[in-house]
Amino acid sequence: MPEKYDKAEVQVEVDGRRLTISSLDKVLYPRTGTTKGEVLHYYAAIAPVLLPHLAGRCVTRIRWPHGVADGSFFEKNVPGGTPSWVHTAEVPTTGSRTGAGSGTLRFPIVDDVATLTWLANLAALELHVHQWRVDEHDQPLPPDRLVIDLDPGEPATLHECAQVALLVREALRERGLESCPVTSGSKGLHLYAGLDGVTIDDEVPDSDVVTAFAKEVAEELQASHGQLVTATMTKSRRGGKVFLDWSQNAGSKTTVSPYSLRGRERPTVATPLTWDEVAQVADDPLAFEQFTAEEVLARVAEHGDLLQLD
Repeated sequence: MPEKYDKAEVQVEVDGRRLTISSLDKVLYPRTGTTKGEVLHYYAAIAPVLLPHLAGRCVTRIRWPHGVADGSFFEKNVPGGTPSWVHTAEVPTTGSRTGAGSGTLRFPIVDDVATLTWLANLAALELHVHQWRVDEHDQPLPPDRLVIDLDPGEPATLHECAQVALLVREALRERGLESCPVTSGSKGLHLYAGLDGVTIDDEVPDSDVVTAFAKEVAEELQASHGQLVTATMTKSRRGGKVFLDWSQNAGSKTTVSPYSLRGRERPTVATPLTWDEVAQVADDPLAFEQFTAEEVLARVAEHGDLLQLD
């Protein structure tokens, strides 16, 4: 895309869909001067590796209409004016498979570049998804992955998160699960493990079972490495430790998608890593920081998608 845009609105065709894109010059990240046009460019360029991680998942968005220095808001339901061609799914609000005693929400399903572009034009910088997908009839399926969010309590940093990530990796491996690391794009790390074909207590796990499983791992590491790890939700008890957030596996909870931008001062991105990189930052706190959109595009051009859960 050119560096300057002299029209308030432009008409574009994406995947055969006609879209009106507005305010391409609007600065969404004041610290770096990153514009909406550059955000749109990032999402279009990253789409080949991002879309498979969004496929079939209900997407909760965090929008910054006036940029990250201004206010943001969560959006679950599709907004008014949503194009008729956007794939949507109506699911129970609680993540319950029955919906008993709960309402429903209609989420967008982002399965093409046109939908991704439409959301980016709405300044939906962050895309958050559940650990389960919907089927061809838009009915929720059992979770297909486990995620543990490693959140450092100050003065702990990404350095301590990497040290703890190696411990979590071994704890999951002992239980028959291989995991993949992803920077959160914010402060910490996420660890993912695929659940396709996995049974827990000889049953296909639902969200409650996976949550209990993740909590067991977190509490075991808290017991053995209490100076570095906490499984406790209470923020006042996290100082200098890495909180293992097992609750992200609940049916109603979402986690920022791999390759999503974050609404931070800089346009950082949730970025898949190699375990060698995790080991590097575990040894050296200056090995790397959270990656920016430009850096992530370069990484993908060199390595492809590092997040493989098969």
